[in-house]
Amino acid sequence: MIPTTAPIPVPDPELIAFAHDLADRAGAVIRPLFRQHLDIDTKSDASPVTIADRGAEAAIRELINDRYPAHGILGEEFGAERADADWVWHLDPIDGTKSFICGSAQFATLIALAWRGEPVIGIIDQPIQRERWVGVAGKPTLFNGKPVQTRDCAGIDSATFFSWGAECFEGDRGAALWRLAEGTALRRYSADAYAYGLLALGFVDIVAENDLKPHDYLALAPVVNGAGGRITDWEGNPIRFGTGAETVAVGDPALHAEVIARLKG
Repeated sequence: MIPTTAPIPVPDPELIAFAHDLADRAGAVIRPLFRQHLDIDTKSDASPVTIADRGAEAAIRELINDRYPAHGILGEEFGAERADADWVWHLDPIDGTKSFICGSAQFATLIALAWRGEPVIGIIDQPIQRERWVGVAGKPTLFNGKPVQTRDCAGIDSATFFSWGAECFEGDRGAALWRLAEGTALRRYSADAYAYGLLALGFVDIVAENDLKPHDYLALAPVVNGAGGRITDWEGNPIRFGTGAETVAVGDPALHAEVIARLKG
């Protein structure tokens, strides 16, 4: 992954259409397996995984290798292929596996295309409810084909806050996250990437999380930014490969400085 100061290329329509094809293929694998009693394996990081996660990622990796064999792939379930390529696809077939195995539709397929680490296409796809957010760098975010916009928020004390789970509040960084969350008007957990889609629709004001991987956060940036929000790491750096392990998104950019200040204490 080579950082560059060269202009980030605008993805052509064929790449955007192909990203849709990947989401369609993943959904076709996932839908028949939803609310079925599947075997659940435990990965080395203690997180659960099912045939739905693995099958969906395998299916879309096959499409990428057939259509764009020079592109890299970094996926949650099957690791890296050609990770040093300029163009790299980042895949999380089911972001929110815990919700999936509980029969809850608060999960999403995440697909990002990054150029030298900079996310230029991001898809958040909820295959059960057939909801799809598509962000492309420099363009408005689309939800099921129509532009969407985040909402204004008067202040943190009137904000709706989401985070991926109560586990975020454990450990050294949990105190910082709670310092932000406790000052908000409404707090909800366990929506994973779906919460960022709700932020883009104007129903959520702040999403803050920690312990994320590139496949968790890269797809989020084009979606949030293209809807009028702002997403960075906890230091205020733009999201790119390697800077999103601790991520914060706001629907109203005017909130961003205060949110960062609260996280820093």
